Amino acid sequence: MYKNEWLKGSLRTILLKLMSERPRMYGYEISRMVEKRSGSNIRITEGALYPALHRLESQGYLIAERVQIGKRARKYYSLTAKGQTEAQENIEQYFSHVRTMLLLLSDKQSATP
Repeated sequence: MYKNEWLKGSLRTILLKLMSERPRMYGYEISRMVEKRSGSNIRITEGALYPALHRLESQGYLIAERVQIGKRARKYYSLTAKGQTEAQENIEQYFSHVRTMLLLLSDKQSATP
């Protein structure tokens, strides 16, 4: 299990990436997918997931649709066109960040500061 502070900095990118892979998903489905794909190293609580989804929705990256399933309503989220663009940009920036961190944290020392 990773530290919560690491997840906070990555949650937006994780959500945008997952949402870019499927036409629509609901909250529990998203949290299960993250847990499964991370080998149970990342577990997103409702307290972290739903505020992040609502924030992405208010920023115009997601749209939400309520669907009645029996006696319960389920809220499905989908990426907007703006969200697709944001997802791609976030993923590229994240990989760039990871490459930079690998450079900074590697054992190789530069000859000049």
